[in-house]
Amino acid sequence: MKKLKGIIIIVLICIIQMTFNASVYAIPPSSDVIYRGIDVSEYQGYINYNEVRNSGIDIVYIRSSEGTNFIDPYFRENYNNAKDVGLKVGFYHYVTSRSPSEAVVEADYFASVIEGTSPDCLLAMDFEYFGGLASYDVNAISRAFLERLESVTGKRAIVYSDAYNAGNVFDSTLSSYPLWIAEYGVEEPELYANWSEWTGFQYSDTGRVPGISDYVDLDRFTEDIFLDNTDAIVNNGNNVEPQNGGTDVAITVVAGDTLAKIAYEYGTTVDSLVRLNNIQNPNLIYIGQRLIVRTTENSQSYTNGSTVYYTVKSGDTLSQIANEYNVTVQSISSENGIANPNLIYVGQILRIEAVRYDTHATGNAIYTVRPGNTLSGIAQRYGTTTNELVRLNNIANPNLIYVGEKIRI
Repeated sequence: MKKLKGIIIIVLICIIQMTFNASVYAIPPSSDVIYRGIDVSEYQGYINYNEVRNSGIDIVYIRSSEGTNFIDPYFRENYNNAKDVGLKVGFYHYVTSRSPSEAVVEADYFASVIEGTSPDCLLAMDFEYFGGLASYDVNAISRAFLERLESVTGKRAIVYSDAYNAGNVFDSTLSSYPLWIAEYGVEEPELYANWSEWTGFQYSDTGRVPGISDYVDLDRFTEDIFLDNTDAIVNNGNNVEPQNGGTDVAITVVAGDTLAKIAYEYGTTVDSLVRLNNIQNPNLIYIGQRLIVRTTENSQSYTNGSTVYYTVKSGDTLSQIANEYNVTVQSISSENGIANPNLIYVGQILRIEAVRYDTHATGNAIYTVRPGNTLSGIAQRYGTTTNELVRLNNIANPNLIYVGEKIRI
């Protein structure tokens, strides 16, 4: 009996394996024309793109950014040098969002980082670490990111994924986007669901290419990887830089600031801040540093109904955040699906319909005093003086301000 049971179990396992293998099939390229490609990031260091081009590489995908506060330090150098030697260029962004609202923020950030560049290839979403998210949530986040990205850049997007996630986690709602699939050690990628062809195929992560000192990812791309419109990217999202009538203001970097956070706060772009302030490393700013921010004279950074994304910090409460943005706790809870207003967590991104600035006539910022604020601290943050705030707000005692008080800047 024991032998018979063992035989039955083995037969069942074989049947299951045969059924699974039968359902997995090699998917073909989307066209017969194939281009040789690589994808690179800071990990490859300096790259001699003349040697790369001479080795027969046609396309280079460049990591531009990750999350909402990291720009690859080699992004600009890789882009400029690859373009200079005539290589076709694409960009990819590593997604870290944990909700659709966060994905919208990330798409805007990606767009702001690559604004002004002229990519030749589809913009790639690299979403591969899910941290326990359900498949439904992964797909909702992916759709939000891709839809927003295409909307604000006017460029088409592509999904980068390994074979397992493409067939088991991502669903058919994403199959309208082309697929860049990663699978190593095979001649053709295999998949059993969602996509019937590939536009990109990453077949090795230990490639060697002249001009690159370390391992590099090797890819094949079809002609469908190319964008129809290769004009420079104009970010049509929340962070569009003013084109006309711009005025420059100076601010002082305070603890917790990043270029992304400042860009969101002042309705501008990371790229604009980098260019205006000659910043070499967008990931490195320091407390006390003075930055020039370009704003407009005839518009508001935040108006009634404008959308702000706020990242929760240690010590924050929903009521404090509501006071700062002149909204109600109920409105933030409703907008973000928060069941318990007393429970928010550090790193959570909140979508807020904010009112932060006075009317066009005054052009003054309105700051809501928070616990721990001092008038001198507010003055330092906004690059003004305590005396000026006293004068502007008719404050009798500069040492006495209270939580919830509105201060004109």
